[in-house]
Amino acid sequence: MAFQVSPGVQVKEIDATGVIPAVSTSIGGTAGAFNWGPVLEAITVGSETELANIFGTPDNNTFKYFLTAASFLKYGNALKTVRVVGAAARNASDGTAILVKNEDHYEDGGLSFDGTFVAKYPGVLGNALEVQVCPASSDDSVFDGWGLKGQFDSAPGTSDTAAAASKTGDELHVAVVDKTGAWTGTAGTVLETFQFVSQASNGKKSDGSSNYYVDVVNNGSQYVWWSGHASSLTDAGDAAADVSTTAFDTHNAIITATLTGGVDANAPTTGEISTGLDVLADAETLDVNLLFAYPDDTDSTYVVANKLISVCESRKDCMAFISPPTSESIGKTNVNDVKAWVDSINSTSYASVDSSAVYVYDKYNDTYRWIGANGLCAGLCANTDQVADAWFSPAGVNRGQLRGVTKLAINPKQADRDTLYKARINPLVSFPGQGTMLFGDKTLLSKPSAFDRINVRRLFIVLEKAISTASKAQLFELNDEFTRAQFRNMLEPFLRDVKGRRGVTDFLVVCDETNNTGQVIDTNRFVADIFIKPARSINFITLNFIATRTGVDFSEIAGG
Repeated sequence: MAFQVSPGVQVKEIDATGVIPAVSTSIGGTAGAFNWGPVLEAITVGSETELANIFGTPDNNTFKYFLTAASFLKYGNALKTVRVVGAAARNASDGTAILVKNEDHYEDGGLSFDGTFVAKYPGVLGNALEVQVCPASSDDSVFDGWGLKGQFDSAPGTSDTAAAASKTGDELHVAVVDKTGAWTGTAGTVLETFQFVSQASNGKKSDGSSNYYVDVVNNGSQYVWWSGHASSLTDAGDAAADVSTTAFDTHNAIITATLTGGVDANAPTTGEISTGLDVLADAETLDVNLLFAYPDDTDSTYVVANKLISVCESRKDCMAFISPPTSESIGKTNVNDVKAWVDSINSTSYASVDSSAVYVYDKYNDTYRWIGANGLCAGLCANTDQVADAWFSPAGVNRGQLRGVTKLAINPKQADRDTLYKARINPLVSFPGQGTMLFGDKTLLSKPSAFDRINVRRLFIVLEKAISTASKAQLFELNDEFTRAQFRNMLEPFLRDVKGRRGVTDFLVVCDETNNTGQVIDTNRFVADIFIKPARSINFITLNFIATRTGVDFSEIAGG
């Protein structure tokens, strides 16, 4: 109650424990073509093994996207991966092959199926799938003669749900089989099984969850969606079979759905890659910090590079890592082509670019491949977060080592590095005995500024993201000295911690009546000015060696 009208004790709580939350800084994001997996959906991948399990191993069409993503995963353990496909992509089916992009697309009701099962994702891998369904028979003869009998406990019969309604024979066994061996290397391998599922739409398991075979397959299978009832099943053509109204038939044959018609379409256009990057654009619903995409040799108009920059500048909580097309450095004797390509990219502090294609080993196909280095450069930032902080430079001997690189297309000498650095390009170099490393930390910002360095841009991303998240707690509070003091008391310990961790050299928070004037308060606004002196990375070292006479006192010439 607001006021007491008679004597008594009223207890209230005021929470003054608000703090600045920790925010993520190491989540990568990429879009590209893969051989399997959902389309236009951001899937979090934690390792290269998981990348291969979800999106399939690479081939000659998809290696550049896969190995670029795998490069990041050598350093980081969180990568939002978006698969894109060309317009011709299709999911294999035992009816007419169509494109089913992902679970939302499957469930939106706008798709028309004419088969019984469809591969869960587009691609030729779906053509290796076969679904076998064993229905209940009057004497178990169908089950006894089934080649996959050993995968199941016993013959299908009558579920508890059907028995309770005095119905019989509703159960099915379902097996998904690697028909050709494309998945496992051995033709006929059973990939997954679903036993004692029911034809009844209201069939239940003992725990109360659905036992309807449509729901069980859709929720549990990694390979197929249900797309229609087989003509021999009791409820063929019906929306569903209900145990209260349906008498289930017995059967005399295994139902087999052999899937065909799957198409990869793994040569997406730059526009289709851009559409994939759009999936990563919403800062409110998707947390991502380090964006990259494979540099397409056909991208002469910088579609992908500009999209990466656009997404980052719109979100303002992530950086883009861009590589020139591999053709700009492979077989070249100098850095002029790389410089010419980068010269046309717009100025921004939200992106950086490297200098050379890298030669890496493709263990899946036992060969070496040229790919862009932007996945590695993004990974260096993730590694820097782990071993230091986001506001440390990811370049150099200590934190800039490129893992898994056999050689560089161009290993620039000092004169070439001077040319690259003036052109906003971070050189990749290989020094004898020291390894291959990122040897620059510039952003693509063309004007002289603290924000022309990666570590400063990432420092401000961390500060802005953390403080803006915490500031939401001030919304709808009263703009008075109590609220402003509470806000300052929340910010200053956080900034002192960042200063102690060498992120800033000094700071000042102003949030009082000087910037929250009557006009500001009357327009329902709240203003805080946060002054930051960012720490700077060392880019140039001068070593002065001074020879002196034997009798000279050092204090006379050094002043100390």
